[in-house]
Amino acid sequence: MRKISYRELRKMWFEFYQEHGHSVIPSASVVPENDGSVLFTTAGMHPLVPFLLGEKHPAGKRLCDIQKCVRTGDIDEVGDNSHLTFFEMMGNWSLGDYFKKEKVAWSYDFLTNPKYLGLPKDSIAVTAFAGDEVAPRDTEVAEYWQQVGIPKERIWFLPKSENWWQLPTGTGPCGPDSEMFYDTGKKPCSPQCSPACDCGKYVEIGNDVYMQYVIYEKDGQAMPAKQRNVDTGMGLERLLCFVNGYQSVYDSELFAPALSIVASCTAQKYENALKEYRVLVEHTRAATIILGDGVVPAATGQGYVLRRLIRRAVRMANKLQCKPDVYEKLIHFYISFFQGIYQIDENIIKTFLDEVDKFSKTIEQGMREFNKILPYLKDKKFSGKTAFRLYETYGFPIELTQELAAEHGLTVNMAEFAVAKQKHSELSHTASVGTFKGGLADTSVETACLHTATHLLLAGLKKMLGKDVVQKGSNITPERLRFDFNCDHKLTTDELAFLEKFVNDAIKQKIPVTVKEMSISEARAMGAEGSFANKYGEVVKVYSIGDVSKEICGGPHANNTGDLVSFKIIKEESSSAGIRRIKAVIKK
Repeated sequence: MRKISYRELRKMWFEFYQEHGHSVIPSASVVPENDGSVLFTTAGMHPLVPFLLGEKHPAGKRLCDIQKCVRTGDIDEVGDNSHLTFFEMMGNWSLGDYFKKEKVAWSYDFLTNPKYLGLPKDSIAVTAFAGDEVAPRDTEVAEYWQQVGIPKERIWFLPKSENWWQLPTGTGPCGPDSEMFYDTGKKPCSPQCSPACDCGKYVEIGNDVYMQYVIYEKDGQAMPAKQRNVDTGMGLERLLCFVNGYQSVYDSELFAPALSIVASCTAQKYENALKEYRVLVEHTRAATIILGDGVVPAATGQGYVLRRLIRRAVRMANKLQCKPDVYEKLIHFYISFFQGIYQIDENIIKTFLDEVDKFSKTIEQGMREFNKILPYLKDKKFSGKTAFRLYETYGFPIELTQELAAEHGLTVNMAEFAVAKQKHSELSHTASVGTFKGGLADTSVETACLHTATHLLLAGLKKMLGKDVVQKGSNITPERLRFDFNCDHKLTTDELAFLEKFVNDAIKQKIPVTVKEMSISEARAMGAEGSFANKYGEVVKVYSIGDVSKEICGGPHANNTGDLVSFKIIKEESSSAGIRRIKAVIKK
C-alpha cells in the first residue's frame, strides 16, 4: 500500500465519484438544522434525510461528500488507538438512481484500483444481510460481489445486528448493508472466525447501505420503498490510518503534529502519558470544529457537550502540567490544518480560553467544598454520593476527587458513585426523550409549518432589531420551534408583542410559499438570506414568502402561510452570551 496524505485522500474520494457522475456537496454543520432527534450530526446521512425520503436535491441524484460528525457515546474510550469524538465520514449517495450492481463495482474499484487505494484484491472480504422475518436474505448483493471477483469463501452472511440499517425510531427508510473488510493475514481465531469477530483478522474499511425498504409502524414488516437509495460510508480517520499502515489514528498527520505541540509544553513524555496527550489533542480538535460551527459552552444541549470536551481537555493539560499557551497553540494548528476545507474564525480561541478560566474557578469552588467535607469523613471512606454531588453540582471531575482523597488516605466508593451517576443518566435520558422527540425522518405537516414560522420570525427580528440579526441555531419538533439569534438584551414585552403580530399578520395574509433552485451567486443577487448557505453546495433552494422573507434553505415548508393558523411565543430566554432564544408554537 502506498502512503496517502489527508488532502490526497479527500481529493481521491471526490475525483473518483465525480468520474462516475456525482456532484460534490459540502459538509453540513455538526449541529443539525431543524432536527430535534440528535444534538449533533452523528452520521453522514443525517443532513440528507429529507432527500432520502424523496425531496429533490438541488445537486441531483448522485452526490458525494465528506461530512463532519460528532459522537460522544464512547467518550471514555478516547485515548485508545481508534475512538474519536469528532470524525469525518466519506459518503456517496444515490437518491433513487443506481443501486447494488453499480455500487458494488465502484466500491471494489475504489478499494483495489492502483489509481486509488490499490489494496490487494485477495485481501478484500465482504458481508451481506442473512435475512430474517422482517426482510429476506440479500443474495443479490452477494452475486454482484462474486461478479467483480470476490469468491464465495470471502462473503459472509451475517444477522441484522451486523448488516442492517434503520433509523433509531424503528420506522422510515431501512435496508440491508454490505460491509467491506481487509484481511490482515492473521490466522483465524476459530473455525467460526469471520468479519464479525474482534480478533483483529478483519479490519472494516467501508460500508454500503441499500435503503430498499420502508417500515411504516414500529416492529412492522419492511415494505418495498418507492425510492431506493444507496448510502456509502467510510471513516476518513480510520481509513487514513489503515492505508498508511499506522497502528493508531494518533500516528497520522491529523494528530502527530498536535502531540508534538503538547510535548513542547510539558516535561512529561508522550509514551508515559498516552491517555492524557491523546485526550487533550482530540478534545481540543473536536472543540475547535464545534466552536467553528457556532456552538458556545453552555449548561444544556450542544453547549454542554462542548463544555464537557473543553473541561476534559483542561483536566488532561493540568495532569500534564502543561504551559498555559498549549490550548492556543493547538487551536491555531487545527485552524491552519483545516484551512480551505472548513471555515473557522480565530475568535473561537477567546471563547475556548474563557471556558478554561471558568473551569479553573470551578476547580477552586470544588476544592473549597472538598475541604469542608474532609473533617466529617470516617473510616477512610469518601461517599460515592458525595463524590457525585461534587461532580454534578460543581463540575468537579471524579478523577480529581479520587486523587485528593488518596492524598488524605481516603478511598472513594466508586460503586456508589456509579449508581448515582447511572440514576442521574436515566433521569436525563427520560427527560431528553421528551425534549428531542421528533426525529430525522420527521417531515410532518406540523414540522413543515414550524419551519416556515422560523423564516417569518427571523424576518420580524430583522425588521425590529436591524439587518445584523442572524440565525444562530434552530431546533424543531412537531410540537414547537426553538430559534437562537444574536441580541445584546432581553426582549421586552412590547418587542415580543411586535414579533407575534408580525408573524400573525403574515399568516392572515395567506401568502404562498414558493421555492426556486439557483446558484448561490444568483440567490445572493436577489437578496436571499442564509446563515448556513455554505453547506448547501453551488446550487441552492431559495424559499420566498412574498416580500416578507427570502431565504436559502433545505426545507420542508408549508405551501401557504395560512397553513400555520396562528403563532405564539411561549418563552424568551438567554442561550449564551450575546445569544437569545425564542420558543414558539403554532395552532393547527
